Amino acid sequence: MRRLISIAALALLVAFAAGAPGAPGALGAEEKFLAGFEDVPLMDGLAVVEGKGMVFDTAAGRLVESYARGAVGRAEVLGFYEQALPQLGWTGTGQGAFQREGERLAIRFLGPDGNLVVHFTLSPTGGAPSMRR
Repeated sequence: MRRLISIAALALLVAFAAGAPGAPGALGAEEKFLAGFEDVPLMDGLAVVEGKGMVFDTAAGRLVESYARGAVGRAEVLGFYEQALPQLGWTGTGQGAFQREGERLAIRFLGPDGNLVVHFTLSPTGGAPSMRR
């Protein structure tokens, strides 16, 4: 019995050390990522809103936009991304704003908590290129 308890405790320790799926902020092998954002995870409780995003490559860098919806709150979403994104090299620059390697990620919200739409935008840190001539 003591051996079984020791094995179970060791398994839990290994799971947490490896970032087990479902652990808060952990980036496990089953993590889903936003389309066009191969380096931005999709928080549990959010589902991508199909047909609302776009990916556009410019000489200045990528422009990416995606929307996700879920029965979650703003504080919960911000908390998740403030914990998860630094593990992927992003640096927080303000509430819902992150920067990495010449790119800026902004997270904004539409609708009420509990029926929240999260709007993700990625642009070059120099700003979005002008479409005017």
